[in-house]
Amino acid sequence: MKVGGQAVIDGVLMMGKKVVVAVRKKNGEIEVQELGSVSRSSKWSKIPFVRGFFSLFYSLYFGIKAINLSAELSSDEKMKKSESFFSILFSIILAIGLFIVLPAYLTKWLGFKNNEFIFSLVDGFIRLGVFLLYVYIISLFKDVKDVFRYHGAEHKAVHTYESGEELTVENARKYSTIHPRCGTNFVMIFLIIAILVHSVFGIFGPLNMLNRILLRILVLPVVAGIAYELLRLFDKYPSLRILAAPGLLLQRLTTAQPDDSQLEVAIVSLRHALGMFEMINSFNLENENNSRNDKVDDQPEFLG
Repeated sequence: MKVGGQAVIDGVLMMGKKVVVAVRKKNGEIEVQELGSVSRSSKWSKIPFVRGFFSLFYSLYFGIKAINLSAELSSDEKMKKSESFFSILFSIILAIGLFIVLPAYLTKWLGFKNNEFIFSLVDGFIRLGVFLLYVYIISLFKDVKDVFRYHGAEHKAVHTYESGEELTVENARKYSTIHPRCGTNFVMIFLIIAILVHSVFGIFGPLNMLNRILLRILVLPVVAGIAYELLRLFDKYPSLRILAAPGLLLQRLTTAQPDDSQLEVAIVSLRHALGMFEMINSFNLENENNSRNDKVDDQPEFLG
């Protein structure tokens, strides 16, 4: 069984038979909560180039739920629904503004506006540069560095499982924090494919700025589908991983060596996701009922 996951605040989300999140609380205890379950029989998981978008959607859906929950558990403070909504809305607006609107206007300011093919190439490389600078800047913050350590712990736990070893801290220590199926790889592949896809817009001739931005937003599912298929290909055939070298190198920035305490959280999360033992904690009745209705319609193959 392929498993996926994501680092969250003081914890790790894992997706296997179940979708669970494990968080290290202030008192040192590990709390585990179930967010949903995984269905592997969906037709969407069998359609190339379509399954990538749905897999990404569900990864983001459960990832947001896990981040909000981990923030509450790690701080012992209940988050208001309005705070969660505005936080998500702000993140979406920031992402569109920083990685779509800003590069487009910078490219126009540099004078590349009459040739759509050249515009798309310059715009794409500026977008890639903005992303790399963004990752570097946030990596300097202590709280983000802690998340990157849990990211490394997540990868080590998955490596241990995929190697057929018992899921223990001792076994996980020796493995790499780098994984070919990581979401960092996906983002790098996505950004590179976006440059090529956007360059096709040149057949329509020069576009105005509004049309450029709208087209870039509309083709996001297409770019995501292509990037996902390439990610699967690189994971299946190690000989092709040289093509994923940029994403693998970037993981040296987005992951860090975890301590044993963080490894323990990742392993506990993965064991629960695989159904190796019963949940030690659960939602209140309302959340528990909601969790039963959450189904992942695709194979959980993304590692955050």
